[in-house]
This record gives sequence, C-alpha cells and structure tokens, in this order.
Amino acid sequence: MELTARKKQILKVVTERYIDAAEPVSSKYIAQAMGGRVSSATIRNELAELVELGYLEQPHTSAGRIPSPKGYRLYVNELMERRSVSDQEAAQISEALGGQIREMDAVLAQAGQMVSSIVSYPAYAVAAGKSSVTVRRYDLLPVDEGSFIAVVMTDDSRVKSQLLRTELPADPQRLPELANLLNTHFVGVRAEEMGAKLMGLTGQLAPELFLPVSLTIEYATAVMDRSAQNQVFTTGQTQLLKQPEFQDPSRANGLMSLLTDQKNDLPLLDGDARMQILIGPENVNDALKDASVVVASYDIGDNMRGLIGVVGPTRMDYAAVAARLACFAESLTKMFGKNNQLPPKEDEIQ
Repeated sequence: MELTARKKQILKVVTERYIDAAEPVSSKYIAQAMGGRVSSATIRNELAELVELGYLEQPHTSAGRIPSPKGYRLYVNELMERRSVSDQEAAQISEALGGQIREMDAVLAQAGQMVSSIVSYPAYAVAAGKSSVTVRRYDLLPVDEGSFIAVVMTDDSRVKSQLLRTELPADPQRLPELANLLNTHFVGVRAEEMGAKLMGLTGQLAPELFLPVSLTIEYATAVMDRSAQNQVFTTGQTQLLKQPEFQDPSRANGLMSLLTDQKNDLPLLDGDARMQILIGPENVNDALKDASVVVASYDIGDNMRGLIGVVGPTRMDYAAVAARLACFAESLTKMFGKNNQLPPKEDEIQ
C-alpha cells in the first residue's frame, strides 16, 4: 500500500524526533512540528494506521510511537535528506589520512578510530584478502647466535616481523648475505612455489645457513596465507554503552562479543554496491537484530577493495553517518590510488 504524503510526513517527523531524543513521540509533538495544520485527532488516526501497516510501533509503557524496522527502511529509502560533511569534519578526515602510507594495517586502524570518534558509534574496517599476494622484500635482523628477527614486506603494503629461533648457531654477520639471497630468489614468488624454490638451494648452503633461510620462508608463506584472508579491525566498542538502548548489559553483550571476538562475521557489501544500510532484522547475524549497520567500500588498488562500517542502534542518524562514511571511503580510495592525494570535500552522498 502506497502511503499518502501526510502519512510519510508524520513518519518522517516521528523518525527524526526519535533519532534525536530516544523517546517515543507523542501526537502533540507531531502536531506542533507540522505547524498546527493538522488536528490532533487526525494525527492520532494516521498514527494508528501507520502502526497497523507496520511502519510504527507503540511501546507498552508509552502513548507515543517509535519507528519499526520497516519504518526506518522507508525513511532511509525515500524520506531521509542527504547531507554533506561539515568543513570541520572534512578537515579532520584530511588531517587523519593525509600522511604517507607506511603499512595498510595502521592506515585501516586509524581510519576506523576516526570514524568511530566522529559518529560516536563502534566502527570496523575491512581489507579484502588478495589471493595472489607475494613478498616484495626480506630483512633479517640479528639478535644472538640462536635467534634473529625476520621482516617480511608483502606487495600489498603489509610489513610483518617475527622472532625466529634456530637449532644450530648461525653467524649473525652472515644474515645480510642470507637476506640478499632471499631477495634474489624469493621475491615475487607465490606461496605454493616457495617449497620447490627452497629445495633448489639445499645443496648450495651449509646446514647452519640453510636453517634460517628455511625458517624465514616458512614464516613468509604463513604471512602470505594470512594476507589472502580478510583483515578486520574494530574500534569504539564502548561507544555502544553510551546509547540508551544498550545501557542494559544483557542487550549489549551479544553485540560487544560480535565486535570483539567474532568480528569476521560483521556484514560485508553485496556485489558491487558502494554503500549499504542494514536495519535491524535485515542483518543476518542475531547479535545485530536490534542494531543497524552502515557500510561503504573503497578501492585499494590491484582490483582490491576494502570496507568501512559503523554499527549502532536502529535509532542512529543514518544521514549523518552515511555522509561521513562516504567521505572517508572516497578519501581512502584517493589515498591508495592517486599518490595519497585526498579528495575535495564531498557536497553530496554518492
């Protein structure tokens, strides 16, 4: 059933007031917001019909109304006014993401922290795994005769390191030579080809030198395997507890656990969508049934893309969150793809 213009206006008033005040909205408030042009009796009739149609709900303890997930969906699709970020917010984003890219993990964590601080909800950032990742550079740092630190830089800008211990003493002064050997033979090599390449060097190195090379290749292979998986970073989980809906720990526990322990189950985007809003029961995960998620994509390069998302109550300010996420996503795309040059301030949500 197509709603009349008046019903849509009432739904818009109820939704925006509830987003702002977190309290059921009375017919008296609606009449005032509509400038007194519609009588209270007419508004009460319209509210009753909106409840019957499933767009509004009436809490048992209140005479006021609140939006249902169906009402939020209509609001987001048709009634919500698109917003742009403020000059101050655009400046914050530019300042936070304006530095040179040193390591993707650090950039993603910082982006999530900035989003969370600006929208006051938990945020998460996802870098999609790259199936063909290889190593760009190796470094071996001496610790003592029985151990060294292997540093691996992959071709998707990740830098990982780990302390490795050898069973045979190795001369620390030989490590630069071994690093040069690794950079000569094992750069740009796929994980599944590493073993065969390593076996080809068996007769060329003494056991005490072959062992650190073998340990480094084993570690590099593990790094490449992990790089093929999605990298998920979450931040701002305690922001949930500031929201009236989640001050009861029993309502917040499932969502907090999802954000902390099961973060790989957070929603991703469908297909080639650039932004998606999932409201309440539209989320597959049960922990999100009383929450909403706004998620946007950005391009990393090499046909890869990442995601940045916000998790909050169904009462979240969708227009403001969507505007800020759009700006962040576009900023990250420009950072990764065009020599770290950030975009101008967005005038509209794309």
